[in-house]
Amino acid sequence: MKRINILLISIFMLSVLSCKKFLDMTPSNSADSNKAIQTPRDAQIVINGVMNQMTDASYYGRNFFLYGDVKGGDMTVYSQGRGLDALYNYNQNANTNSFSGFWSQIYYCILQTNYLLEEIAKQEAIGVTGFAAYKGQALTARALMYFDLVRLYGKAYTDNSQSFGVPLILTRQEYEAQPLRSTVEQVYNQIVKDLNDAAPLLPKTKTNGYINYYSNKAIQARVYLYMNDMPKSLLAAEEVIGATALYTLYTNANWVDSWKSQYGSESIFELGVNPLENDLGAASLGVYQRNKGVGTTAALGFFYSSTDFLTRLNQGTSDIRRGIMARDESSATRLGALYKYSGSTTLAGDKSTANNTAVNIKVVRLSEVYLIAAEAALSTNTTKAANYLNAIRQRNPSSVLATPATVTLDMILDEKSKELYGEGQRFFDLIRTNKSITYNDEFGGLTISTRPKTIDRTFNKTLLPIPQTEINANPGIKAQQNPGY
Repeated sequence: MKRINILLISIFMLSVLSCKKFLDMTPSNSADSNKAIQTPRDAQIVINGVMNQMTDASYYGRNFFLYGDVKGGDMTVYSQGRGLDALYNYNQNANTNSFSGFWSQIYYCILQTNYLLEEIAKQEAIGVTGFAAYKGQALTARALMYFDLVRLYGKAYTDNSQSFGVPLILTRQEYEAQPLRSTVEQVYNQIVKDLNDAAPLLPKTKTNGYINYYSNKAIQARVYLYMNDMPKSLLAAEEVIGATALYTLYTNANWVDSWKSQYGSESIFELGVNPLENDLGAASLGVYQRNKGVGTTAALGFFYSSTDFLTRLNQGTSDIRRGIMARDESSATRLGALYKYSGSTTLAGDKSTANNTAVNIKVVRLSEVYLIAAEAALSTNTTKAANYLNAIRQRNPSSVLATPATVTLDMILDEKSKELYGEGQRFFDLIRTNKSITYNDEFGGLTISTRPKTIDRTFNKTLLPIPQTEINANPGIKAQQNPGY
């Protein structure tokens, strides 16, 4: 952790000093980080920095979403060597392909939230008011970051909650600090605490690009689902679903075009991506998901839909979600390339003047909340479960709708795979529900020696290794390395 402290403190200082360019604002004292947060306006600047850093390529800007779909088997590789192959073939260890960017970037974002929370506490202690919403956003963001970290590096809560999770860092650390890993349960308990502490501080109005009360509740619903606390998950999900004045499901007629728009009626938490600021260009999520050569020679055909996914999506002929997909290089008819994060199959982007790679990142959508509610209700109220599932299942009008007698977990997970394809959910859903994952190696004629064709959560590489650079700086964590590394 010492290495992270050195790197992240340096980067954070630079980020505080560079906020003027990002927002055309300056903190009250941008030259001294200990005095930078003096007013709510200053806190807003840091929140903007947090949201901006969450769109980094090593986090929501690209790799985290790819991780969920590629490792989850819904995406496959046509040809190795194009980039990020280790997501698919699991050729990863503590030194090579460790995806250490997850560790460093997410902890960097946590450092920013910790800094903001401590500075707000100082100002509130001397009577300054107006910080509540920013405190709520920082706590919710920190909870989400720890939720993402513990899913990458720790076993599923439903598998072994007493196994190692990740280090819990809730305050600014001294240079010499070398915190060790908390248990999965301890990390989840902190996540829940942060979310519950934050909720009453947040506005119940729609705040585009930021976290509001319903963003918090949607994240709560997701976290409780992973903890298998179905009553609390359902309660949180239904509170979001009930906010119909703010959020409504896209109709079948407008679902495809919704990807051209920012902050639509399903957008509960959406991170802004802007040209000349945090647009990743040729390294963006959209470019990594589209067909080879489309829009730029940098589009190498990195990842396409697996045959199993397409078979499920193509049941019937009328699933509207096929409208955001186009052919891949394998044939003239196989619609295996995804264009959600290009705005459309014609690269419309999501703003009239935007670069087609500067497409906002939809972290939580209302469709997911409906599917969370369906799963959370399944064991106690199959009528609710079927109704929530059917609200999304009707994206394919030729589907046979679920009934209270026929609704199952597999049906819900299948619908979630189709609705949230490309949004980074599949792997984590299969791991937490103890399902196997089979990879479509034959699509590219690949021979993979670094993992079996079919895995489950007993396969050690479903957890990332603690990066060797972190172990070098924090020797105590070596004894807590994940098994097999």
